[in-house]
Amino acid sequence: MIGITGYGGYVPRLRLSRQAVGEANAWYAPQFASRKGTRSMANWDEDSITMAVAAARDCLGTAEDRSHVRGVILASGTLPFTERLNAGVVAGALTLADDVEAIDVGGSQRAALSAVSQAVARVQSAGGNVLVLAAEERKTRAGSQSELEYGDAAAALLIGKENVLAEFLGAGTLSVDFVDHFRASGEDVDYHWEERWVRDEGIAKLAPDAIAAALRQAEVKPEQVDHFIFPSSFAKMDAQIAKTCGIRVEAVVDALLDRVGDSGLPHGLLILAHVLERAQPGELMVVAQFGSGAQALVFRVTDAIRSFRPTRGVSQWLARGVEERNYTKFLAFKGQLQLERGMRGEQDKKTALSTAWRHRTALLGLVGGKCEVSGSVHFPPSRLSYDQGKPLQDTQQPYKLADRSGRILSWSAEYLSYHPAPPHHYGQIDFDGGGRILMDFTDLDVGDVDSGTAMEMVFRIKDIDERRHFTRYFWKATPVRAATA
Repeated sequence: MIGITGYGGYVPRLRLSRQAVGEANAWYAPQFASRKGTRSMANWDEDSITMAVAAARDCLGTAEDRSHVRGVILASGTLPFTERLNAGVVAGALTLADDVEAIDVGGSQRAALSAVSQAVARVQSAGGNVLVLAAEERKTRAGSQSELEYGDAAAALLIGKENVLAEFLGAGTLSVDFVDHFRASGEDVDYHWEERWVRDEGIAKLAPDAIAAALRQAEVKPEQVDHFIFPSSFAKMDAQIAKTCGIRVEAVVDALLDRVGDSGLPHGLLILAHVLERAQPGELMVVAQFGSGAQALVFRVTDAIRSFRPTRGVSQWLARGVEERNYTKFLAFKGQLQLERGMRGEQDKKTALSTAWRHRTALLGLVGGKCEVSGSVHFPPSRLSYDQGKPLQDTQQPYKLADRSGRILSWSAEYLSYHPAPPHHYGQIDFDGGGRILMDFTDLDVGDVDSGTAMEMVFRIKDIDERRHFTRYFWKATPVRAATA
């Protein structure tokens, strides 16, 4: 049996109010003034890599031993690097073994489903577990419909043979060059074709063929499907496709468009992860997406579904959302509004790549050192122990800090230096079990933290060298929050 052995997701904390966007652009695009709901909005220090790491951690949990993961496939159309293995950055942040197989895939909105098919084939031939990640952080033009419809999110599935939660039954694929939208190399924004043509000649005619092929391979009748996932920004398109395929309308799963928006490439897997939180043994699931043709996958939930829970799950990520009504903040975070930075913001952020390589484990994985003699935890790790009065050498063993919580010892929130989301919050974090690091804080508002506040670690953008277009990543602290309805 091959299938899903773990799952997770990630939705950014900020949720942009569509009403606020409509009001800001009413002078130009009055047709959007009455739009309701929210769309997920990545923070300034989030991108497809950081969101993929968040979803992966939701899936893998806090276990230090991740040697069972033998492959990482990162699917995205908005990866920050064209010539750098983005999946390799993710693998480093997750402290996976150096010999893990990591690849990037993209090129269409169904690339995440293609990644799952590749993972199934790899597990079938070589064994082990393959981590499939999908993330998207798309840019749009101000005052466009896409600005209201899109959302930022990520999803993760672990594919393997042991303790399978949902068995893979079959797949159907249709690869044709039907262009509903495209984004040329070097461009940031998609170009969309006429909606009615896309809906009637593209989705309505191509998607059912892929779904029918998947059901045939799985030997499942359409009326047996319990959960049908077909994300689309076209109203009731999922119900229309279900009816065409003979799938019960009751099986159509809510695509979270009113709360998250359409996250594009990862959206099918995000909804699948959400469904798995409540799925029951024996239920049949179909997830399909349109793009350069269409693709569909069929799974059957097993009894093992009750034995697994993600660290948070899509439900908790949804519950922690905070509405954002500041439209200019959204534009600034997306790089569409250049704000005055002042002289303190004028600095060269060239990265010494040799140093980044030498300290890659500490920087990407937040791995410190724990002295075997004194038990003290140090970050960054060193050959020398700097405990007072104990001049020890080569006594430190790797000690992972990313999944350990901590508390604020001291902190500051200041407006003196340039920061994309002022005030700049930072402070000393004392980790549970030992270790202290001066860290930036993120995903918080003024008044959210104080000395003693419980904090957890998140992988984020440290800064961007805008002259050379190189992104540096590191870990930041954010308040531990209980999920709310």
